[in-house]
Amino acid sequence: MRRELSKSEVNLGPTRIVALAFLTLIVLGTALLMLPISASSGDATDVVSALFTATSATCLTGLIVVDTATHWSAFGQIVVLSLIQLGGFGIMSLTSLAGMLLTGRIGLRSRLNASAEGRTLSPADVRRTIIATLVLTAVMEVAVACFLTFRFALGYDMSVGRAIYEGIFHSISAFNNAGFGLRSDNLIPYVGDAWIILPISASLVIGGLGFPVLSELLGRARNWLRRGEVVEDRKTERLSVTAKVTLIGTAILLTAGIAMVAVLEWNWALAELSTKEKVFGAFFQGVTPRTAGFNSVDYADFHPTTLMGTDILMFIGGGSAGTAGGLKITTFAVLVAAIVAEFRSREVCTINQRSIDPSVVRQALAVAFAGITVVIIGIGALRILEPAINGDFIVFEVISAFATSGLSTGITAELSTPSKLILCFIMYFGRVGPITLVTALGTRKVAARFQYPKERPFIG
Repeated sequence: MRRELSKSEVNLGPTRIVALAFLTLIVLGTALLMLPISASSGDATDVVSALFTATSATCLTGLIVVDTATHWSAFGQIVVLSLIQLGGFGIMSLTSLAGMLLTGRIGLRSRLNASAEGRTLSPADVRRTIIATLVLTAVMEVAVACFLTFRFALGYDMSVGRAIYEGIFHSISAFNNAGFGLRSDNLIPYVGDAWIILPISASLVIGGLGFPVLSELLGRARNWLRRGEVVEDRKTERLSVTAKVTLIGTAILLTAGIAMVAVLEWNWALAELSTKEKVFGAFFQGVTPRTAGFNSVDYADFHPTTLMGTDILMFIGGGSAGTAGGLKITTFAVLVAAIVAEFRSREVCTINQRSIDPSVVRQALAVAFAGITVVIIGIGALRILEPAINGDFIVFEVISAFATSGLSTGITAELSTPSKLILCFIMYFGRVGPITLVTALGTRKVAARFQYPKERPFIG
């Protein structure tokens, strides 16, 4: 007999559950990282450093105030890695999956909770989506881990055990777009190594596309293979707006990022590298602004124009319901479509020959405005608290925190405690805020019982 939901469970709602679940994971991670066993020195880590690290790992950011390679013990690094994995897969998905495995079914409540983060279109599809997400995550992480393990063992004289550990750590960090590394200088030593840079780049891009897009692509590929002889059917298939916008947007942003770094930094930050290292350095730093957090070149050496362009790439971010952060490509595309429709004097905006519901446009505006507001307030606060730090670096740091990108010019550890706490909130909002805001706007329907008289204020 199915248990009736209590009033408190009904009122909690999926949006609050998502926020509380991530918050609970951060608190638990902070407690574990504060233990003496988590630090290589054997001393307890201060609460601010532990909180910042736990927040950065859970929110898949990659900003650090202590060196991951030297400060944390093996136990502490495993805690960080666990937070990355749980945050990347989605605490709500894990909870729903555990419930399904224990009871043999997924109730409506669990499906709605998973939908809040997974952004699945129908509660009936959640069971399949959760399992597909788990399988995809495992396959990608194992594949990249194998590549990296062989390279670390054969190319850098690591022991088999160490190579396996580094391969697994960097693979999980890459697919989840977290950017945590086991080197004090991140991936700078591997700037020209294609066997490390390319697998990590592929993992970053695939993880950042978003699980709905990947699920759709895999499903269509499977259908094509099953009926390969029916050529006519292939022509009638159309990608969803989300998939097409995400794929095209990703290609454009990657190309723009790579070209920007190559042109602006070839004789600047990349000047002292060999031609091969310049090519791979420009390529990798064009990929990483998509909320990845890894760097093979020191961002403190970048030209201010490049930093500004990277700010834009970070703020836009990656695909929805994936491991990437930022405003999201689909949100940005809806805003652009609305602007184009207005310029063309059209009442309805369209994407891929599909009309976009006005409520979706309002949701995109709300998410964008909320993000811009948080970023502006964060920049203003840090400019006041950190007057000695370069303003470009502060803008870069705040946007990186909001977009859960993790790229930094190296100022994170130098910040005061209030500034670190502000960044913790921004990272948390950047990861949880858009999810809960869009879900709340999408599910909250209030029927107006009256309407005010219309009036057109002057615009522009």
